[in-house]
Amino acid sequence: MRDMKVSKMKRSAFSRYTLGSYVAAAMLAGCGGSQPPIGAPGAMLQAAAIKKPASVAAAAFIVHRVAPASSYEVLDRFDNGGKDGALPQASLVDLNGVLYGTAYLGGSGCDGYGCGTIFSVTTKGTSRVLYRFTGEPDGERPAAALINMKDKLYGTTLAGGVHLCGGGGCGTVFSVTTAGTEKVLYSFGGGPSDGATPTGNLINVNGILYGTTQGGGAYGHGTVFSITTTGAERVLYSFGGSPDGATPEAGLIYVNGALYGTTEGGGGSECDLGCGTIFRVETTGKEKVLHSLVGGSDGESPRCNLLNVQGTLYGTTFGGGASGYGTVFSLTTTGKETVLYSFSQGAEGYEPSGGLVNLKKHLYGTTAYGGLKCHGGGCGTIFSITGTGAEKVVYSFDGRTSGAHPLASVIEVKGALYGTTDRGGLRCGLYSARRCGTVFAFTP
Repeated sequence: MRDMKVSKMKRSAFSRYTLGSYVAAAMLAGCGGSQPPIGAPGAMLQAAAIKKPASVAAAAFIVHRVAPASSYEVLDRFDNGGKDGALPQASLVDLNGVLYGTAYLGGSGCDGYGCGTIFSVTTKGTSRVLYRFTGEPDGERPAAALINMKDKLYGTTLAGGVHLCGGGGCGTVFSVTTAGTEKVLYSFGGGPSDGATPTGNLINVNGILYGTTQGGGAYGHGTVFSITTTGAERVLYSFGGSPDGATPEAGLIYVNGALYGTTEGGGGSECDLGCGTIFRVETTGKEKVLHSLVGGSDGESPRCNLLNVQGTLYGTTFGGGASGYGTVFSLTTTGKETVLYSFSQGAEGYEPSGGLVNLKKHLYGTTAYGGLKCHGGGCGTIFSITGTGAEKVVYSFDGRTSGAHPLASVIEVKGALYGTTDRGGLRCGLYSARRCGTVFAFTP
């Protein structure tokens, strides 16, 4: 059956790539993260020497200690009137000791909001804008993390390009050098024969890039696609909504010859528009649903990449769980799912939009809301969790100088965690009183 079923489900008002009053149409999207290179063992990481990033000036960051051995610092705050970027909503990637990322807005063009940027920042806090998007033909709204392939970076934009989708571009796949030379490899066409609005990161498997789009395809519910580095694109699978899932916001991971991912919606009929699925797809396009989420204690709306640890997959859901505010789960490659932890509204953090990273036998992730600081619903947290479900908040964002609302996964570099926050930091002038985001380092 290819039609979406409708019933009751709680949806959060806060969604990745929702821009409030600044953009009329709110867009769902997934978080970006990078998988270790193909062939890495995927085992629990061993203890490594922890190198604390240094600051460039005493006023450049604020350190908030959660435990005697842990520290937090801001490496960069987006300002300069938004010209350097704003609202970073994707994970970072490390290339030769330099961190590279995308800012969803800022730069230039796009009705004054900026079409987004690509930036770099060192672990000492020196930042640089590599490229400013213009919308057409090069794309706009980069929503996913970059990946490194032979010292060249590849990524996607969820809008822009040369083909129209509902009044705007359908998105692009691009490459960019570390010197800032950008090239559009492919512009999505949407409709039944192609995908549209990619929001998950790409993955390199034997020299071919694979990814997802949350729209387009034969049934309008998104696709899995492959693309060569010369721009030859192919749709491998089109999602139908029910029972196979819809709107894959996240990227894919590669485990033992197959690709694994999540859909934010679709699946069964327990949730309005479906609670989401976890799936496997072969590089030939053969797809299988491993688990259909049912909401309630099971979780719903997975938005981020899975993590492979010794053949077991780990991930998060933005909603559902015992209290309705998201979960951490594990899943075998044969489809046996276990909810490890259910978030509750409050100090422990809630609504995880990012995925997980493995460091010293603990998994680390972020929540978009909650924590011990910030007014209202809290400005988000960094948390750790063991394989048996023992969760601990290791940092709470303050909403101002330290950032707010981390929407993406953190990455690990030499024992430290690096990430972005969508808000907080400095008022960049582009969005009135809004603070335009940060790049941070956290040493557990």
